[in-house]
Amino acid sequence: MSLAEKIKVLIVDDQVTSRLLLSDALTQLGFKQITSAGDGVQGMKIMAQQPHHLVISDFNMPNMDGLGFLQAVRSNPTTKKAAFIILTAQGDRALVTKAAALGANNVLAKPFTIEKMKAAIEAVFGALK
Repeated sequence: MSLAEKIKVLIVDDQVTSRLLLSDALTQLGFKQITSAGDGVQGMKIMAQQPHHLVISDFNMPNMDGLGFLQAVRSNPTTKKAAFIILTAQGDRALVTKAAALGANNVLAKPFTIEKMKAAIEAVFGALK
């Protein structure tokens, strides 16, 4: 079993199309355990029920944005060890700096390629194969 098959991934994005694109890219990389949520509030409910190893979260979302969700994940003893990759279309250095300060493991810019996603994940977990 590859490393990718062992990692539980939670995708958090308010755009259905983005969630589908992320899920498809993860599947192509060999991930089998993928769950999705439409915002940080729903994401925290899922994480509370079953913590995931990797969270890929959009920044701009209603109800709880990506930074609020990151703070919630990091402040909860059950979820704080999850790897967290923030996904954003913004090239905002202040956002990247704030995400890193809050404990994000990596940042992935939209639009992304499967290769860039793989590199962002491997920077956190090591080689997936």
